[in-house]
Amino acid sequence: MSLPRAADADVALLLEGTFPYVSGGVSSWVNQIIRAFPELRFAIVFLGSRRDDYGEMKYALPDNVVHLETHYLYEFATAEMKPQPRHGDADAFARSQALHDGMRGDPASGEALAAFRDVVHEIFPGGRLPADDFLHSEEAWRVVSDSYRKYCTDPSFVDYFWTVRIMHAPLWTLTRIAHELIPARAYHTVSTGYAGFLGAMLHRARRRPLILSEHGIYTKERKIDLFKSEWIRDNRNVFQRDPTELSYFRQMWIRFFEWMGRFCYDAADPIVALYEANRLRQVADGAPPERTCNVPNGISLARFAPLRTRRPATPPPVLCLIGRVVPIKDVKTFIRAMRSVVNRMPDAEGWIAGPEDEDPAYAEECRNLAESLGVAGNIRFLGFQRVEDLLPKIGLTILSSISEALPLVILEGYAAGVPTIATDVGSCRQLVEGLDAEDRALGRAGAVVNIADPQGLADAALALLADGAAWHAASAAGIARVERYYSDARMFGEYRRIYDSALAAGDR
Repeated sequence: MSLPRAADADVALLLEGTFPYVSGGVSSWVNQIIRAFPELRFAIVFLGSRRDDYGEMKYALPDNVVHLETHYLYEFATAEMKPQPRHGDADAFARSQALHDGMRGDPASGEALAAFRDVVHEIFPGGRLPADDFLHSEEAWRVVSDSYRKYCTDPSFVDYFWTVRIMHAPLWTLTRIAHELIPARAYHTVSTGYAGFLGAMLHRARRRPLILSEHGIYTKERKIDLFKSEWIRDNRNVFQRDPTELSYFRQMWIRFFEWMGRFCYDAADPIVALYEANRLRQVADGAPPERTCNVPNGISLARFAPLRTRRPATPPPVLCLIGRVVPIKDVKTFIRAMRSVVNRMPDAEGWIAGPEDEDPAYAEECRNLAESLGVAGNIRFLGFQRVEDLLPKIGLTILSSISEALPLVILEGYAAGVPTIATDVGSCRQLVEGLDAEDRALGRAGAVVNIADPQGLADAALALLADGAAWHAASAAGIARVERYYSDARMFGEYRRIYDSALAAGDR
């Protein structure tokens, strides 16, 4: 399939592991935004891990996507010939080493960030730190060896060496992308991380505005991933290991993503969060407060409100988790909760509606768990579904995640008249109970439960499904809340102002 190509664009969207190759909340939001501004010509830069990790596009490209390019950060070209000996620029590597030393100090001092900007300039094409020097030069070997002896608490130099390589090599891919990307009047990234790093480089190299919209806090989500990752080694024996400490290699990855986030925050204006707690987290992580703001997600009321007429008179005993079958959604807690639900409501069903291809091993573990708990007959793995087909048939949306931002699925359920049971993550308490006195006066649109608490989730779900009056009150509260605060028209109005401002600045 040929990808659209153009000579220039109005807005270049920088997307890491999301639209159009991955379905889900952020991808749906990107699709919304592009379609909301048909007068703008969008270029998309998709950043993935490896080509084999993605299938076909999950979304049809809107007509105003005039350019799409895909890049895979962990597909490294292998040299056909033996690398030639290289000395490397001693001064450039010394500044790089000083930068890494500075990253261990006070992140608010500004000195390390200034050094970060300086070193990034040198890895651009034509700079004094080319990729071949990083991979093959004597100076690179000296810096890596010295840093290992000076800092590393893990006894394996081999693992340290390859961690440094794997961690840093994508940065040269990103500089090449930044150097070759078609002109755009403004850049818009929906995360920090690699996409945010690319955005910051483009902002500095081309003097065009950078918009950052963070749905979840990237560094927080990567920390969760890194805590769970089994591929990160810890070679210390039981006598060398402090059980209260993270492994050194996990610390390296966390520090790496934190500083990439600071580099993006330093360049972006505005820095958009979905809700106040995340805005404050951005400020704590280095975002200049005066550049931050909140723009909540919004959904199409016209699309979902008609679904209310298709609902049965009494709430169906169906609990539905709509989302990817991946560990961060904690599908296993939902399955364990269904064991308690079925004990007291034998005809209840738990539906899991989302793709299973992102982490097939975890999906298989979820199926095995349902079998072992004796609820396989009550749980249906539906795969990817159109949410409009699901909402009229269910009694509750379930969100058992260990991390979220402002979940669209809760808002979509509200618009269709479906209450929710959600874990106390992200903005979920705000969505269920209300943000301020005026919002709280609308009532609770479900219940909030603790993370990884299957019994609490089950009790909350049963309390609503078994009490028609309580369920209808929660349904009415959700409808009122989404109509007042979370419409797509309201969100699009905010982004129209953001785009108009950025494009005007980009044209100057």
